[in-house]
Amino acid sequence: MGTQQKTYDTTLQLTTKASMNVRHNAIEAGRMTANRMLEKVLGKEYHLRVKIYPFHILRENPLASGAGADRMSTGMQKSYGKAISAAARVKEGQVLMELRLNKDKARLGREALERGSSKFPCPCKVITVA
Repeated sequence: MGTQQKTYDTTLQLTTKASMNVRHNAIEAGRMTANRMLEKVLGKEYHLRVKIYPFHILRENPLASGAGADRMSTGMQKSYGKAISAAARVKEGQVLMELRLNKDKARLGREALERGSSKFPCPCKVITVA
């Protein structure tokens, strides 16, 4: 999001403090929250990049309950399940989002990334790279 062709002098990164799975809707919610704040104040004078992608497919094997369920269901034997969601497997210290902007707007960028981090299920921290 923003303008990627420009040169910026500061890079902020949102990193994780724990390893876990982050579902696709949490990634999108964090992106939207951070981008909304940046776009309102800065216009297009930033470049926000999401660095993770939900490659891992989450599946469930729905088990029937009620009358006649014993004749329908085979339990977990040879179960594969239906896809219900997708998740990104994240390791401790991995970068979730990266924000490039000018140094005078770094405080606003930090605030935007912190707001976006509230949508992730893991504890996060914002670090300044350059």
